[in-house]
Amino acid sequence: MKLLFVADPLESFKIYKDTTFAMMREAQRRGHSLSACEPKDIRWQSGTPVTAFVRDITLTGQAVDWFAAMQQTPTERTQAVKDFDAVLMRKDPPFDSEFFYITHLLEQAEREGASVFNRPRALRDHPEKLAILEWPQFIGPTLVTRDVQDIRRFHAGHKDIILKPLDGMGGMGIFRVREDGLNLGAIIETLNKDGTQTVMVQRFLPAIEHGDKRILVIGGKPVPYCLARIPQGGEVRGNLAAGGKGVAQPLTARDRQIAEAIGPVLAERGLLLIGLDVIGDSLTEINVTSPTCFQEITDQTGFDVASMFLQALEAAHAFRH
Repeated sequence: MKLLFVADPLESFKIYKDTTFAMMREAQRRGHSLSACEPKDIRWQSGTPVTAFVRDITLTGQAVDWFAAMQQTPTERTQAVKDFDAVLMRKDPPFDSEFFYITHLLEQAEREGASVFNRPRALRDHPEKLAILEWPQFIGPTLVTRDVQDIRRFHAGHKDIILKPLDGMGGMGIFRVREDGLNLGAIIETLNKDGTQTVMVQRFLPAIEHGDKRILVIGGKPVPYCLARIPQGGEVRGNLAAGGKGVAQPLTARDRQIAEAIGPVLAERGLLLIGLDVIGDSLTEINVTSPTCFQEITDQTGFDVASMFLQALEAAHAFRH
């Protein structure tokens, strides 16, 4: 297959942990050809299909200078997006206006015949914080609101709470407020910006001390191991980007129950790869933009997550054709 990866700049990759790199490495091992671009390289002009300025790359196997590109700059070669066998949308969050716009360009490419994973419409329809609302049976006490008094009442009822913005990533903007309510007013002002931005509030889950588990689901099927991201040094956040320690472990019965309930539904909607975040027995987020942790799980358990992903991608391509 000819694969196009839509991602952040290749030069920014930390290949020892980058999931998109792991996908590329396995794809090349299987004989697929690799091209890459950034969202800014995708364009549409009336009378022509959606096109992208792309670089055709091969992986060198080196830690430094890890890829070789046939083009020195992306603008040397342009190609219709529909001419690739699969397009992998791997742009990291935040899901901002530009991310929103690129999903529309990629959806137009789909209408022209492109196969995009994850599907652009599904990316728009499943914001990572709010997607959990569809499965209330798996989540802890949660409030989504702009209203200050709503948040204060929720705190009064649950005593120990977590507040977070809807567009955060990597643990950014997450606050814990305990029973004493210290700084609750200031935190609300910071997050809801005088009532103009919506906030998610959840009861604090003490099980975070055992880790915020990332459960990967590929083609509707759970990877048998998750990565528990354990907070370090008094942090409340387990995110690896916030200094959490990643420990791979087998799925529990509850983990599997959640994954097997949600995974097939979202796969049917065009989400080939999702990452479920679970603390204890409670689902806290559904990651759809560019779920990570392939390499950490593989390195610690020997289970080849990238191979499972490429098998699912090949199967999806074969099904379409």
